[in-house]
Amino acid sequence: MQRSQRLGVVLAVEQRKEKKALERMGEARTLMAQREQQIQELQSYHQEYRQQIRDGQQGVVAVSRLQAWQAFMGQLDQLIGQQQVQLEQANQVFEVRRNEWLKAWEKRRGMENFITTCRQQEQREQDSREQKQADEAAGRAFLRRPR
Repeated sequence: MQRSQRLGVVLAVEQRKEKKALERMGEARTLMAQREQQIQELQSYHQEYRQQIRDGQQGVVAVSRLQAWQAFMGQLDQLIGQQQVQLEQANQVFEVRRNEWLKAWEKRRGMENFITTCRQQEQREQDSREQKQADEAAGRAFLRRPR
């Protein structure tokens, strides 16, 4: 078995590693998108609720109701802040996964290039053997011909 054929096993392993790394990067990207969407929804809800408070303040508002609104807005702000921290963490995980995939991709590409080089070398060696055999056959034929 030629070297390039034996390296095919190593290439298959590197391809599986790359595929797994790509899947993990995709999962991290999905989580990041979910976090972004949650923040956007919370911010939208925050704006809607703030508008409702403004609309509701046109008349006399009890202090307790105003305090409840402010407390709720504070909780909503806190939740948005927590989601932003989670988004940053998701971004960091995505970057790690992206770098892992990039390294796996580079290893797989490197193995493919190495196998290509091996195949080219094997072909040159095969061509050289065939040329040598042809030369030897021509030499023998030359020696056997009648003089």
